[in-house]
Amino acid sequence: MSPVHDKYGKKDLACSLDRCEMLRLALNSSSWIRMSEWESRQDHWTRTRLVLQHHQNQLNAALSCNESPNKRHRSEEHQWVAKVLEHCNKDEKVVVKLLCGGDVIQSFNTPGLWLDEDIECIVADHGLVVITREDVNPAKIIYETDLLYKYQKNIAIVPEWITNEISSTKIRRALRRGESVKYLVADSVIEYIHKNGLYMTNDNKYELFPQNQHGSIFLTPSPSDLPMTPVTIIDVPDNSGNYINDRNQENVKRSQARPGGAVKVTDEGGRGVKALRPVCL
Repeated sequence: MSPVHDKYGKKDLACSLDRCEMLRLALNSSSWIRMSEWESRQDHWTRTRLVLQHHQNQLNAALSCNESPNKRHRSEEHQWVAKVLEHCNKDEKVVVKLLCGGDVIQSFNTPGLWLDEDIECIVADHGLVVITREDVNPAKIIYETDLLYKYQKNIAIVPEWITNEISSTKIRRALRRGESVKYLVADSVIEYIHKNGLYMTNDNKYELFPQNQHGSIFLTPSPSDLPMTPVTIIDVPDNSGNYINDRNQENVKRSQARPGGAVKVTDEGGRGVKALRPVCL
């Protein structure tokens, strides 16, 4: 996986240091996916074609070297190279393909977005592995595009039988709005995002919602839990510890609660949490 350079210019793009760190956290659970920081460390944005060529050349140069991968300098950037070479025959040539969604090959037909010579180099000299999406038909796009049809043998289509329409754009939008992304990305990544205030998460202020003389309900951010949701008063203990609003438990406005959300209850004046109750509707 190769994080793009900061100068790529995409809206809401976090700095490469943060993106690399989030990816590193996300890959902790994988035994075979590796990250390369080469692209993000260049002085400028690098076209996809050149990124593929660099990594392919690097792998083949290392493969033809007589020196054992275990004896090479063990910088993080070269760890993934050594891992790949463990499964390679020195008489073989490594081919680096572009892994993408169906929307990427669809974008090949967008005027001015890709250079024709880059598309031909990517498909002819490297190849594509295309993950299907519900709203895109890769086979149809290949058939209708002369250049893709010419090199169709270099394009592998991988049907995604269990569809997953999660996208980075949707994740960033949810974070900007203070919505939960738990179970969509790793908890360690969510914690990093909140800790570093990425994607405007520092702007998501949680306010106190006064209810009546018996108590108040307020919201607090949690990097790994679902967002707190305001509901009406529920049972709040008095100074003796007795619940004086048991009869009001049924009055919670469930229509206002998010599935899997949570409420925190304080005594009058907000002097500490008295209950943490999940709301799963």
